[in-house]
Amino acid sequence: MKGDMYIARSSDKEILEKAEYGGAVTSLLKFALESGRVDAVLAIKARDGNRYDGVPVLITEPEEVIETAGALHCASPNISRFLKEYLDGASDLKVAVTVKPCDAKAIIELTKRIQINLDNLLLIGLNCTGTLSPTKAKTMIKTEFEADPADVVAEDIEDNKLTIRLKDGTEKEKDLTELEERGYGRRENCRRCETNIPIMADIACGKWGTTDKNKTFIEVCSEKGSDFIKEAIEAGKIKVEQPSSDAIETVRKKDEAAIELARQWQEKDFASLTEMSGDERFNYWSTQFSRCIKCYGCRDACPICYCKDCVLEADRGFVPPGEVPPDTMFPMVRITHVMDSCVNCGQCQDVCPMELPLSRLIFMLNRELAGIFKYEPGMDVSELPPLRTVTDQELSLSSVEVAL
Repeated sequence: MKGDMYIARSSDKEILEKAEYGGAVTSLLKFALESGRVDAVLAIKARDGNRYDGVPVLITEPEEVIETAGALHCASPNISRFLKEYLDGASDLKVAVTVKPCDAKAIIELTKRIQINLDNLLLIGLNCTGTLSPTKAKTMIKTEFEADPADVVAEDIEDNKLTIRLKDGTEKEKDLTELEERGYGRRENCRRCETNIPIMADIACGKWGTTDKNKTFIEVCSEKGSDFIKEAIEAGKIKVEQPSSDAIETVRKKDEAAIELARQWQEKDFASLTEMSGDERFNYWSTQFSRCIKCYGCRDACPICYCKDCVLEADRGFVPPGEVPPDTMFPMVRITHVMDSCVNCGQCQDVCPMELPLSRLIFMLNRELAGIFKYEPGMDVSELPPLRTVTDQELSLSSVEVAL
């Protein structure tokens, strides 16, 4: 049932040899296909074995699932956007999807906008404390770890430490905060993120709470997830045991520590902005927006942007066409459209060729709205975004105003 917890590992010898933390996730994905529960699996795979180039792949053959085994910390593909675009013409397709917390939150927000049918999805959540930019990661490995990026076979983030493992079995460790203060480490949005365990998915899987590196801690987050786990156990696809109270407490403490670190980064990121006067903040953001080249990259990457006929297109007449930099309304309109539902995935900032701090501004505004409306994007499919909800009383008042 919802709330159940397990320590799990795969029963498949081949998966155990290739996967990390016992291969439970890989076995569950394979079972989802074998059992006919889903028609396809959407997961991340290293393109041509390059762990700095993780791409979404749609798999329909159970034997191919093993190709997605293992964590890729230096890749952050836009899996929720990929899912939305792919399912646009295949709404009846049932899919099991591996999701980080921000991926799951984006899928929940898209469900509210009737862009995705959540009933057709099985969300396999992966605990996450951040991903790294592939380009910066390779530079960091060369300069900070004094290693060849091509020799790295695994990365790990734990207790504010970044560890890499090389082909020869050598492990190298660095303090994560020190790396990030020098411009390396996790992506900026990941540093600020307070959601480490994707409890909005059907199950949440991670290493916290396990003393054995060959096992996975699983938390059941929905009745759908409960039914699926029970079937997998009964079919002998995973072996499970009950976590001890110490293991459960370890998960709680590690989550709290990661949240506290995220809040510290939020204070650092926004300290200079909050100290500015209103005019200084306006001038700062106006200067940032003056570098915008109106490439539409942020809009096209955002998983929450879904309008078929965007008001920002040149032929709509809202923003003058052909101006570089564009009118300040261009970035401001896009930001106001998504700021109440931003899931802090950082995709907009990742793709910006001018390196504008877009996710920083949107996150700051999102936190303001969250404080006012007590709304947390992507956590509950039944809660609608505050700027898109109208009470019965407001509707009545609007009718009176129209009549007047």
